[in-house]
Amino acid sequence: MLVVVLVIVGFAVFGGAGFPEAKYRLRVPAELAGGTFRLSADLSDTAGREIVEENRNRSHVRNPTAVVGSYTGQGEQDGSRLMVSGMYGQFRSPAEARDDMVQGAAEAPGATVAVPARDVTVPGAEVTVRCLVLTSDRDREVSNVPMCVWGDDNTGAAVGVVTDENVYQDPKDVDLKKVARTTLQVRDEMREPLG
Repeated sequence: MLVVVLVIVGFAVFGGAGFPEAKYRLRVPAELAGGTFRLSADLSDTAGREIVEENRNRSHVRNPTAVVGSYTGQGEQDGSRLMVSGMYGQFRSPAEARDDMVQGAAEAPGATVAVPARDVTVPGAEVTVRCLVLTSDRDREVSNVPMCVWGDDNTGAAVGVVTDENVYQDPKDVDLKKVARTTLQVRDEMREPLG
C-alpha cells in the first residue's frame, strides 16, 4: 500500500488562464465506491500538507486544500486497496491539471509507466479521466498500480485501485475502463457543493 501512497501523492501543477468560482470541495468519507472500500487512514494532515505546500504559491492555484485517503476493500473486494490523493480550491485548465497529475505519478520514486496514459471516456460521465498503469518494484516483486485522474474547475484527484485481479496480471490486460468507472464513482462521492 505504501507504493500507492508514494505514487499518487505526486499531485502537481495546474495551468491556464482565469480563476473559476469556488463551488465544490472534496471530503474524505468513511466509505467509497458504494461501500466497497472502507477508510483505513486519512492522510490529509500529513501527506496532504506536502501537496498544499507544493501548490500554495503557484500563480494558477488559489486556496488549495488537500485530501488524501487510504481505503481497504470490503466483502468481495477484501484484499483490494484504493488510494485517493487530491486537492480542491480554484484551478485553471482542468485538462492541464490531469496531465500534470499523471506526470507527477509517472515520475514518483520507484514507479515505472507500464501502460502510457490515455483518456478514458465513460458514457454519461460529465468529465473525462486520464488513466495509466504504473508498476512498482518492491522487494524484487513487481506489482501493478492502475490509476486514473480527474480535474475540474474546483477539484482534482488521482485514484489508484489495486485488486487481486489486477495487481500481478500483464499490465496491458488491466481493465482501465473499470478503474475509470471506480474513479468517477469516487469523484461523485467525495465532491460536494460548498455551503
